Amino acid sequence: MNTPTLRLGVAGLGRAFSLMLPTFLNDSRVQLVAASDPRPEARARFERDFAAPTYSDVDALVANPDVQVVYIASPHQLHAEHTRIAAAHGKHVLVEKPMALSLDECDSMIQACKASGVTLLIGHCHSFDTPYLRTHELISGGEFGSVRMVHALNYTDYLFRPRRPEELSTQDGGGAVFSQAAHQVDIVRMLVGARPVRLRSALGRWNTSRPTEGAYSALLWFASGAYASLNYSGYAHFDSDEWMDWVGEMGNPKSAQDYGAARKKLAAIASPAAEATLKAAGTYGGSAYARAAAQTAFAEPSHQHFGSLIVSCDHADLRPMPNGILIYGDTGREFRALPAPVIPRFEVIDELHGAIYNDRPCLHDGAWAKATLEICLAMLKSDDHAEDVLLNNQV
Repeated sequence: MNTPTLRLGVAGLGRAFSLMLPTFLNDSRVQLVAASDPRPEARARFERDFAAPTYSDVDALVANPDVQVVYIASPHQLHAEHTRIAAAHGKHVLVEKPMALSLDECDSMIQACKASGVTLLIGHCHSFDTPYLRTHELISGGEFGSVRMVHALNYTDYLFRPRRPEELSTQDGGGAVFSQAAHQVDIVRMLVGARPVRLRSALGRWNTSRPTEGAYSALLWFASGAYASLNYSGYAHFDSDEWMDWVGEMGNPKSAQDYGAARKKLAAIASPAAEATLKAAGTYGGSAYARAAAQTAFAEPSHQHFGSLIVSCDHADLRPMPNGILIYGDTGREFRALPAPVIPRFEVIDELHGAIYNDRPCLHDGAWAKATLEICLAMLKSDDHAEDVLLNNQV
């Protein structure tokens, strides 16, 4: 029996699409049938690669009857509008994180998809990654008792990668909270398995030429009594992949000899406009993307991840790693290996395919992603007012 195919139309051919493209190319359950993007060079590349039509706007994309699912990979501030447009045309929706920039926008997206009877799935977030899913299964099995504490820590060069101006403006959806905290929040919520109730945070804005938060720390309390600390720095100094056996976030091997590459590259850029041009060149359709686009085969030996994380339970500390899970138990230490991934981010397609064709409930649905966004917004508010923030929209 043949597995039915998901016919995807892509809204936005930027970095998010570039990161998902290996999944789409290697998963036989996906067929790319159309795309929209304001950049002519990206549209031309898509037409050459996939012999499929492209459009300059989302309205034309969703009018294409071949499009079954719209993958919304447009800038953060457009997610809500593009979701509503897709749902109004009866299209299922896969939308990148963050779901939106306000809770009201989340509600409008949920309501639009419910009214049209279509699936709404938010991803990719790193809570889809197999090491975290398997850790969740181990915790749920009861072998190690209840979760008491989670410590999540990630140090990257996020803030010093080439950015468009709005990506350096928090009010426009830029900064580490909207772009990075959504990953940690999703992972921690899934692993604790209880409703978050309260949060306190502090943000770091330490570089005037990059005028948004590049770092954060947050303490999150749960109804079960568990708590979690979330810590992130994107200031391109320490690299916490050193603690992940030098496996990068995308599952690729890294070299310690590449230290400082992001800062050196950025130092050679003369203006914000030049920086935006550099970013565009490295994304799909750009002049610097040709080599990466040709690498259609997936050969990374490790799973993707989002930095170092330790889950403290009654009878063990669990540490998800790119190739398995380290378990520090009452009587000994062990490593439970994971099979290498055959397709990157196949977990996203699993959830989407199961929801559309097998009527399986989504974990990463609209209500789940709205709860994650509430925590991200609470992080901004807590830092701004120097106070705890109570959470009211958690699931």
